[in-house]
Amino acid sequence: MPEDPSGEQEPDYRFTLANERTFLAWIRTALALIAGGIAVVQFVPSFGIPGVRHGLGLALTAGGGALAALAVRRWRQVQSAMRRDEDLPPTRVPALLGGALFVVTVAVLIVLITWPA
Repeated sequence: MPEDPSGEQEPDYRFTLANERTFLAWIRTALALIAGGIAVVQFVPSFGIPGVRHGLGLALTAGGGALAALAVRRWRQVQSAMRRDEDLPPTRVPALLGGALFVVTVAVLIVLITWPA
């Protein structure tokens, strides 16, 4: 691997491409959250509780935006670690994403169960 004057080296292109694929997977997930937020506001009928639909849409859209920003940050961290031949940095993003989606799911289930048919 070629080394530049800063002491960093270019990682094997396969690792760079794997890092990029992971980044793109996070971006697809972020886009799905944003699209879901828009769909909730535009296509889901109003619930009996005022503001629930817009709150859910806002939460999904904001979560998608935050995930996109975190994806860029993670991609840079991993790329930098590979260039310095260091261990990859740990991340809590998958656990946070899973926990947030669980909370949203429980909230939606509660609204659907308590919403009069």
